[in-house]
Amino acid sequence: MTTHASHPDIVKRLKRAEGHLKSVIAMLEKGRGCLEIAQQLQAVESAVSNAKKTLVHDHIDHCLELAVREDTQGADETIREFKAITKYL
Repeated sequence: MTTHASHPDIVKRLKRAEGHLKSVIAMLEKGRGCLEIAQQLQAVESAVSNAKKTLVHDHIDHCLELAVREDTQGADETIREFKAITKYL
């Protein structure tokens, strides 16, 4: 498994999302207002979305770019992988 420079940032974002999600669960259990809960759910969604974008962009910028430069995988395979990962943007 390859670790990229962006992975620590992604872990931070996901831990932030985890904290927000735990808050949402606690808020629901305590009967908090829907507006507050929706705001926290938005924070969870935003943190996960940003983590995903960072991961996808890092893969394109480093892994796929390296594969093209060093010809470590064929052009067809690189294009297929590019198309596959951009579905998640």
